[in-house]
Amino acid sequence: MRAISTVSVAVAALAAGMLFVSSSASAADADAAKALARQNNCFRCHAIQKDKDGPAWAKVAQKYKGNPDAEAKLIHHVTSGEKAKFADGHEENHKIIETDPPKDMAQIKNLIDWILSLQ
Repeated sequence: MRAISTVSVAVAALAAGMLFVSSSASAADADAAKALARQNNCFRCHAIQKDKDGPAWAKVAQKYKGNPDAEAKLIHHVTSGEKAKFADGHEENHKIIETDPPKDMAQIKNLIDWILSLQ
């Protein structure tokens, strides 16, 4: 019985450590996503919780909740320059996200994953 409790304690400690590492990694990913958004001036049109010229990212996340194509659709949106529609009816080409190194899909995917996590 003693061996089982020692193993259980060890497993619980390992799991707690993994949770700590996981939450730290999430914070680093959020920081990197926000930095990329700032570098690309995304906050000029978007905010996290409040609509501006573009929708709040929390609203975008809610719209795409449960949609298996959400990540692909949003990656296309920020990498293709497709039209963005505004509340007043006009349309503009959406800015294409620039990364360093150029076209780094890991950075773009991280930004989209962070936006989708905001629901």
